[in-house]
Order: sequence, then C-alpha cells, then structure tokens
Amino acid sequence: MKKSYSEITPYIQSLADISLANNQIKPEMYAIHDVKRGLRDLNGNGVVTGLTEISNIKARKKLPDGTSVPCEGELSYRGINIRELVAGFRKDKRYGFEEIIYLLLFSELPTKDKLEEFTKTLSDFRTLPSSFVRDMILKAPGSDMMNILARCVLALYAYDDNPDDISVPNVIRQSLFLISVFPLLSVYGYQSFQHYYNEQSLNIHLPKTEYSTAQNILHLLRGDGNFTELEAFVLDLCLVLHAEHGGGNNSTFTTHVVTSSGTDTYSSVAAALGSLKGPRHGGANIKVVKMFDDMKQSINTKNKDEIKDYICRLLDKNAFDNAGLVYGMGHAIYSKSDPRADILKECAKELACAKGHDEDFELYDMVARIAPEIIAEKRKMYKGVSPNVDFYSGLIYKTLQLPNELYTPLFAIARIAGWSAHRIEEIQNNGKIIRPAYINVLEERPYVELSKR
Repeated sequence: MKKSYSEITPYIQSLADISLANNQIKPEMYAIHDVKRGLRDLNGNGVVTGLTEISNIKARKKLPDGTSVPCEGELSYRGINIRELVAGFRKDKRYGFEEIIYLLLFSELPTKDKLEEFTKTLSDFRTLPSSFVRDMILKAPGSDMMNILARCVLALYAYDDNPDDISVPNVIRQSLFLISVFPLLSVYGYQSFQHYYNEQSLNIHLPKTEYSTAQNILHLLRGDGNFTELEAFVLDLCLVLHAEHGGGNNSTFTTHVVTSSGTDTYSSVAAALGSLKGPRHGGANIKVVKMFDDMKQSINTKNKDEIKDYICRLLDKNAFDNAGLVYGMGHAIYSKSDPRADILKECAKELACAKGHDEDFELYDMVARIAPEIIAEKRKMYKGVSPNVDFYSGLIYKTLQLPNELYTPLFAIARIAGWSAHRIEEIQNNGKIIRPAYINVLEERPYVELSKR
C-alpha cells in the first residue's frame, strides 16, 4: 500500500533519532566563538546588520554618565513620531493607512492632491483577474490562511507581464499592486476556506473604489453598509500601527535577505509571508484572545486573586497551552511601554464601550496592570514588562467580530507596506548579497569505506 505523505513511519522516526543524536551543537560553543544566537547579544539587543531610514524604535535612553536605561517606548516612521502621525489624521477624522503607505515608500508626507492621486492609484490596482479568483482561490481552497496568501502571491507572478524586472519603477508598480490586493486575497481565501471546509454559503463582494483599505476589508467580509464608521477607523488604526517596525524583525529581515539575491518581488513577499506565519512572529494576537477565553472559562474573572493565580499558573506552565507565557505581555525591544499598545488601548476602550464589551476591556486592563509585576518577580526581569501591540489588537479584532483565521493575514495586509519600503531601500542602496558567516565546529574526520562501516 502506498504510504501517506503525512505518515511518520518507523523508518522516518529512526532517521529523526539519528538526526537528533548527531546534530547537537554544544551551547557553550556559542560563547567560545562569540556567536550571537538569534543575532542578539547577551542583553537581548539585536546585532546591527544594516542601515535604514524607514523607521526607528527607541526603548532606552542615555544618561549623562553614558549608561543606558529603559525609557518609555517610541516609534517613528521616516523620522516622524507615530503618535503625531496618528493624532494628525484622527484630528481630521480621516483614514490614515494610505497616507502611511505613501510616507513609508517615499519618505515624505503627501500633499492633499498627492494623497488623492495615490489613493486613487491604489483603488485602481485593487482588482484581481476573474480567472485568478476562480482558479487560484475558489477552486483551490487551503486549510491555512497564510499558506493561501503565499501561494496566491507566487501565482500572481504568472499574471505579470514583467515579473523579473527589479528596476525601482517596476518594483514600485508591483508593490502597489500587492498592497492593494492583499485584502482581496485574504478575505476571498478565507471565504473559500469556509465554503469548502464548513459548507458556508459563498458570497463574494467586489471592492469599492471610494472605500479606504480598512473600509474595504469590512465591506468584503460583511457587505456594503454593514459596518460603522468607528469600526472602520479603529481597523484603519490597527493597519497603521502594524505597517512597519524596523528592519530587524524577522519578516522584514527576510525581505532584505531575499531581495539582496536579486530575486523577483513575488518571491520576496512570499518569503516574508512564510516568516510571518511563524507563531513566534505573527501569531501572537490570536494567542492573546485564546488565552483570555481560557481564563474566562477557568476562573472567576471578577476576582483579582484568581486572576493573579491564573497568571502565576501561566508562567509555571500549568495553564492554557502550558508554554509558560502570558501572551501579549513583553516585547523583545520595548520595556516600559510599547507606543502602539498605548494608542490601541484608547481605541479598544472606545470600541468596547460602543459595542457593549466593557467587561472584556476591564478584564484586559486588569491583566495589563497585574501581569507585569508578577512576570518581573517570577522571571527576575528588570528591564520592564508592558503590554505589546498584540495585547490590544487581539481584543479589537475580537470586538470587531473578525474571524480568527484572518488575524495574522491582517498583520500581513498592514506589514506589506513596510516590506515594500524595505525591498525598495535594499534595491536602491545595497548591491551586495547578504551572506553572514557560520563557524564550523565539527572537527575533520577520515572517510570510512562502505564495507568497513
């Protein structure tokens, strides 16, 4: 009988055992050779591998004596503080994601006329060939949304008359197209999945030219008029805050590495999607929601002591997924605060109040105040722990009643703006393939003839 591709046979298991026995690098070797595991030093700071002008993250400040201490987190896009950017379009009560895309790509704030022209261009790009929707999405559903996205992106290569040209004008064209169609790929992919696997009716909505990216996402999911202005504004803000976060995050660094090889835009974006799919990178917000769901089922969330005990059990690997993590708390870079979380907290509260989810917000807010103290004590962490952007984005997506399967694709819909900016920056400014060194730590050994093994 032919074996299944997914079956782990005794022979495959035996090969795995050989691999585990023979491929173990001793941890002390990293210190001996001064290798920064994960490209981080002993303090957890990233090893500098390049230069960028796209965004900057600040989590520490220097004192007069030269020492560095944690400070309130700051994030800037092209040198402009994210809080000022958000305050600007919130003051005018307008959608900001399209303006942020322009800023990230071209390093200047657009005038009103330029923004209108740019928004129209994105809208004109926001369409897919009917044959592509039919054959690549509806007829070929998948069980994982990020794999669907990556597959669709690679397939779009065949629909491009000039896919391999990596001149800046052509890459900008390709980037604007992918930025525009990511909501369609995500929502249509999800709807196809639901139709095929869960036998839900299939109702495909076409994007509307007058809608922003955030409005179109809700329109594609619900149909015209089935969302409020507040819902669209809050979703737009989530896209703004997820659009970019430095060149060192895993998916953006992947973009730089793959782009440096000279490959096409579609391959570069598919690689970044593969990185974002990983639970250590893009899947944290859904973990936050599931953790809180488990909390509400396990304890009386009105009781502060029971919440404290649950958090302790999380850290002791005795609750939820037994991973020892309080999802949504802490960040590899930020310590005292994540500015994105600070901004989203205000919006999460407003949205929760408007939709009758006050108790959910109060629970999140209580955990946000309690967890850092417990984590700092049990983990002996002194750099500071605070809620990160995933903590409140998960609550917002749940309050918006967005499907769990779209949480990570929403991250991609936003972050492709940053990936595109970094790809263009790599093309314009580098010219060398990224090739870090690995030190071989296995000593030479003689060849043994087959008859003597």
